[in-house]
Amino acid sequence: MTSAPPRPILNRLLEALPPADRAHLLERCDSVQLATAQILYEPGDVIHHIHFPTSAFVSLVSTADGHDGLQTGMVGNEGALGYELSLDVQSAPLRALVQGSGMAWRLTAQSFAQELEQNSKLKRILNRYVCVLLMEFGRSGLCNRFHLIEERLARWLLTTQDCAHSTHLALTHEVLGRMLGVRRVGITNAATALHTRRLIDYRRGVITITDREGLENAACDCYRANRRSYAHLIA
Repeated sequence: MTSAPPRPILNRLLEALPPADRAHLLERCDSVQLATAQILYEPGDVIHHIHFPTSAFVSLVSTADGHDGLQTGMVGNEGALGYELSLDVQSAPLRALVQGSGMAWRLTAQSFAQELEQNSKLKRILNRYVCVLLMEFGRSGLCNRFHLIEERLARWLLTTQDCAHSTHLALTHEVLGRMLGVRRVGITNAATALHTRRLIDYRRGVITITDREGLENAACDCYRANRRSYAHLIA
């Protein structure tokens, strides 16, 4: 018997809409390709579109005083880029940097404003998503201050895998260090510890998660708390 084809990766916020509302919204969207290292916007840029990633994923990076920046969040097919538009805010507060190439649905700011006026369910879902992000941002500050680098690295790798939908992650220690705000030697030591425990493998700029359950146990509780928040408010 022929097995059913795998279910395509869709955007979970859009999937939470009633089918008729989702179909109407998608009719006004463009399907676009996002490329690795592409910057969708810098802090202060005018937001011209909202993006609903399906297979791409994007880092939200806080920058200050000329530093490379610290990752404060990540958006994959569970979320949206340009969600500020739902709050009637037209400028970006953070850098949006594509970490993993892939596809996204894109809607102009004007069309999105019209959809919000006509679709109370879309507005409710976006409001709840913003609440989820606020909780995640709050935990991020606490996590960076109190949790060990090894715990934070495990959390970041799990979050990246959730967004990339793959156990193979194209990440260098330099990128990880910039995203976590620590020196490369700290990332190297943490990655070595996770590798020694046979939770990950890494070579030539690719990290492979070999024991997902073990990596979840190694991560700080921020990862599980973030997933609980999303499940409670949206899923």
